Amino acid sequence: MKSFIKSGVSLKEQRYPKSFLKLILFGFALIGAPLIGTLIYISIAIDNLAERSRETIYQATEITHSNRVLADEALAMERSLRQASILQDLSLLEGYIHSHKEFNKTINNFSNLLLNTEYQLLLKKIRLSELVIFKQVLNSKNSEENIQSQIENFSILLGAIQDLKNSGNILIGQYVNEMFERANQVRTTIEILMLAVIPFVIVLAVFLSILITRPIKQIDEAIYNMGQGELNTSIHVTGPQNLRLLGERLDWLRQRLLKLEKQKNQFLRHVSHELKTPLTAIREGADLLAEGITGNLSDKQQSIARILHNSSLLLQKRIEDLLSYSATQFAETTLVKQPVSLSKILDDTLQNQNLSIVNKQLRIVRNKSDIIYKCDARKMQTIFDNLLSNAIKFSPVGSVVEIDICQNEALVMIDFKDSGCGIHDEDKDKIFEPFYQGQLVPDTHVKGTGLGLSIAQEFAFAHGGRIFLIKHDNPGTHFRLILPKQANV
Repeated sequence: MKSFIKSGVSLKEQRYPKSFLKLILFGFALIGAPLIGTLIYISIAIDNLAERSRETIYQATEITHSNRVLADEALAMERSLRQASILQDLSLLEGYIHSHKEFNKTINNFSNLLLNTEYQLLLKKIRLSELVIFKQVLNSKNSEENIQSQIENFSILLGAIQDLKNSGNILIGQYVNEMFERANQVRTTIEILMLAVIPFVIVLAVFLSILITRPIKQIDEAIYNMGQGELNTSIHVTGPQNLRLLGERLDWLRQRLLKLEKQKNQFLRHVSHELKTPLTAIREGADLLAEGITGNLSDKQQSIARILHNSSLLLQKRIEDLLSYSATQFAETTLVKQPVSLSKILDDTLQNQNLSIVNKQLRIVRNKSDIIYKCDARKMQTIFDNLLSNAIKFSPVGSVVEIDICQNEALVMIDFKDSGCGIHDEDKDKIFEPFYQGQLVPDTHVKGTGLGLSIAQEFAFAHGGRIFLIKHDNPGTHFRLILPKQANV
């Protein structure tokens, strides 16, 4: 069964790499892949556009150059014929033959260019016209009249070359427009690609961030809960194998701490119970001595008997605190709720603490409002007793302790204020921790167990409330017990 569960977990975690480093590298690679692909596509598109632009420029340059050469060679042939006719020297036709060869060579170069059909037809027409003139000139070497007539045909040839030049300019314009259209297409494609890739990469980055940070948050939450003493919730970390192993180690540590906590609580209960039996005998013996059962005592002996009696009561209170704390930690606090008067509980608490109040000559200031609240009366009295004893302990002789009970639509609030030395800044976050002793303790006070506020907070939690340390500018300490009214239903 255990192996089946492990295999199920492994199948569930297959989407994660085995190590956290591989997960991070995988995330970088997954985010970088579309960006790199986009950059490669843009580079190829720009290279193709540059190559096409180079070809277009080359075509335009060659067309312009060839048109100029054709016009120059045609004028040169015409000039040679005119010179031969005027000077009546047919040997001057050698210049005409040379220009004829250059003329045909230039037309042949046009065949290597990407020309449209109209342009090619004009070239063929010009070539045929020039060949006709050339053959007529060769056949008319001994006839000056024929040469003169061929000179007139050159005006037609030059007109055709001008038409070719105009067509070349139109063709160059078409090449330029095509290049601009291609550039616009590439730009549009790149913009669309970037608009698609950037949101995709952002969404992918967010998803991978959640995937990477999830196990870290789970580990952080597990460590925080363990630090807060919440040891009953099992720890499960999803993610790469090394982080899951770390989660298993944390869960093992949680179980060990839980076991040690139970052992500690069991030890406290056993020791406390073992101490209560001889303590009861000591207290009863001190009571018998004080009452004179064994004989009349002198004043010094009576004083010693009272010291034994008071010390036994104090020790019993400390043992009861240990037992109460052990009970709250070992099992969930059970409440026996019934409607009770909070003012009546406070009266009983003041009566129990009356000796300490009288000894320190304290004045208790309280309001007379009463609230009927459904709660566990014994545990609520324990909360009041611990908060009041804390106020009495830190109050200077002859000072005032203020107690206020009030309510609103949702909450019941009970405030305990004293005029003592207050709580040190370094102790404010730790005063509700068990066994913690603050730095500012009166010299005349017997050191306690540090469990009073911890037990009071536990019982407040059990009622759905909480005790807060309220900041204020006046000297002393201000505790506020807040209880929800829904608990009163």
